[in-house]
Amino acid sequence: MKVAMVTGPGQTQVVEAPEPTVGPKDVLVKMRACGICGSDALYIALGGLPPRQGHMPLGHEPAGEVVAVGDDVAGIAIGDHVVINPMVAPSGIIGNGGASGALGDYLLVERAVRGESLEVVPDHIPFEVAALNEPMAVARHGVNQAAPKPSDKAVVFGAGPIGLGATIGFKSVGVQHVTVVDLIPSRLEKALKVGADAVINSADEDVARRLVELHGAGESMFPGKAGTDIYLDAAGAPAVITAALAAAKPGARLVVVAVHKEPVPVDFLNVMSNEVTIVGSMGYPTEIFDVTKDIIANWEKYAVIVSHTVPFDKVAEALRMAATPGAADKVVVTFD
Repeated sequence: MKVAMVTGPGQTQVVEAPEPTVGPKDVLVKMRACGICGSDALYIALGGLPPRQGHMPLGHEPAGEVVAVGDDVAGIAIGDHVVINPMVAPSGIIGNGGASGALGDYLLVERAVRGESLEVVPDHIPFEVAALNEPMAVARHGVNQAAPKPSDKAVVFGAGPIGLGATIGFKSVGVQHVTVVDLIPSRLEKALKVGADAVINSADEDVARRLVELHGAGESMFPGKAGTDIYLDAAGAPAVITAALAAAKPGARLVVVAVHKEPVPVDFLNVMSNEVTIVGSMGYPTEIFDVTKDIIANWEKYAVIVSHTVPFDKVAEALRMAATPGAADKVVVTFD
């Protein structure tokens, strides 16, 4: 079998590897699609993660077809289409420094338990959409961290895959009004397609003023506060934090799901005076297969997120495209 692997700082290669041996508690999955994550570019730049620097398999957004099932595995059959939880692999997180990666012909799911390590999806769900399961779980955890109520009005900064997933997530749990902010018109068009109630192009619109127009004015001792209840940062730009806190009314919640590579200054007098809650969001402690149900029910909306599908024999091109700012929104590698 072939596997895409980090082989050194800034270097990747498709290498030959032995096909996995299926034990009685294992499931072997033929890969059909695997998304490219922004973290993949970081791993490549670093040359991999310890203890597998220089020889780290890539890929942690898998969807595939079961081709072998161990005798002790229940609820999984050959031919099932599945999504996989990369976090629970006994040999380390799949595609994140573990012994295996999903950017390869096959993936062995060790100690396979349906609902914990993998889940079945209906055959009519396209594999490239099913492969969104892992990043959409990240987005859904961000939504859950906001503790949304139906009466809430939310704004999502960043209309990339996580921001779009959060937009769908907020609407799925019944949030009254969701606005999406981005600089790129095509991304804002996608936000409307997946269910955003309004969009703001921050390149040519005053975000705080537009939020007041859309969500009403927030009561505060400070002027210019918006009636927005939830701010979700899926952009990772310092200006987002500044803009969100400048507009946040008393009691508003700010959820940070984006990766910030540099420290961000925060006006804590504003945070204190308005009793703003700032909460981080990391991974998906419980959401990995909760979001699967929503993808199955609304797969056409999730399909909008995928901007490019690239065959595995051009995986190097897919990795370059995903790492190039503005070249693609969401790249998914597909397999024959």
